[in-house]
Amino acid sequence: MNTSRPSPIQGIRNAMTVDVEDYFHVSAFENHICRGTWDELPCRVERNVDRILQLFADHDTKATFFYLGWVAKRYPELVRRTQAEGHEIASHGWSHIRATEQTPEAFRQDVTRTRALLEDTVGAPVLGYRAASYSIGRDNLWALDTLRETGHRYSSSIYPVHHDLYGMPEAPRFSFRPGQGDLVEIPVTTVEVLGKKLPCGGGGYFRLLPYEVSRWAIRQVNQRDRQAAVFYFHPWEIDPDQPRQTGLGLKTRVRHYLNLSRTEGRLKRLLSDFQWGRMDRIFLEQAVNPA
Repeated sequence: MNTSRPSPIQGIRNAMTVDVEDYFHVSAFENHICRGTWDELPCRVERNVDRILQLFADHDTKATFFYLGWVAKRYPELVRRTQAEGHEIASHGWSHIRATEQTPEAFRQDVTRTRALLEDTVGAPVLGYRAASYSIGRDNLWALDTLRETGHRYSSSIYPVHHDLYGMPEAPRFSFRPGQGDLVEIPVTTVEVLGKKLPCGGGGYFRLLPYEVSRWAIRQVNQRDRQAAVFYFHPWEIDPDQPRQTGLGLKTRVRHYLNLSRTEGRLKRLLSDFQWGRMDRIFLEQAVNPA
């Protein structure tokens, strides 16, 4: 693995995305923090998104922000400011309920409600959607039909890896059209090593592994596959001072809290090492093959 500092890959612009949720929204805490107490907890999402917007401005980067409806309803000016600074506004559903936990009708109501709120807030079409915890897979592909029927143009809700909480390893690694229609599914990026798909699109893996691993993997996707990568992170991942939860198992503590103090510095390196842009401008203009 070459660890020398690379220059951006000529002609390849990757997609930078932010899943806008607060620390108490994460699926790992759903058995520890009651949804009914969310309004009583100290919110940190606004200050963290402010830091992210400044970070992107410093690196002349435009990104896609997948907003929870819960956040957008309480912080509409934050959503409008995000759009005013040139970023794409997309949907992360209303209150971080995994699609696997919703009936088809509940899912339809959820995505319709969230999209309507976001469009009313920014006065522009909302094209993209990302399911909580990448919870669309082989057992609920009907959700993609619902997204198409409710006016979404793309989804980024399938992670083609093996994982104990999510994943559809047989899914294509890169953007594809699921079935009929014009909806595009844009998976989070994986790198292929010895015939296996390994995650390299951000989240916990970005914090847990050395930065050079992510940099090497994204360069492989850009250089070898000649594809744009999709990277994601959460506002709480740059916030080491967030309130700590008690009663968590070791795996949950490690996944959520390890290296929070290092994430912002790693993001600065990532923004310098590669070229980045919005999901809609990178993928909706590409021709993709039906799958």
